[in-house]
Amino acid sequence: MNQAIAGYHMLMILSTVDGEVNKKEERIILSFLEENYNTIPNLQSEMAAMNALPSEDYAVHFNNAMNQFYMNSTKAERNHFLNMATRLVIADKKISPRENLFLNELYNAWEEEILD
Repeated sequence: MNQAIAGYHMLMILSTVDGEVNKKEERIILSFLEENYNTIPNLQSEMAAMNALPSEDYAVHFNNAMNQFYMNSTKAERNHFLNMATRLVIADKKISPRENLFLNELYNAWEEEILD
């Protein structure tokens, strides 16, 4: 999983854990990919992979994607991603307990990035 795909998968999980994906969230995800990557992954293929992922596997997949993103990114890219993930979660003006759980997982894993 490269950085773009790992980021896409994390953002998709963050957008779906509350039970619905709205248009604002979709725009934020697409904007993230367009702004940060010259080559956007095959979204149909990645969406199919995400749709096939059972919700009970989200946590493991999120952690795998988080680790892949971390290994393939700079501190600045991780901080930018944290900002984008936060924007995504608050896009619908409410944060569900599951969104909060996943976002906190990301912040806790990358906490040293925020403190520097």
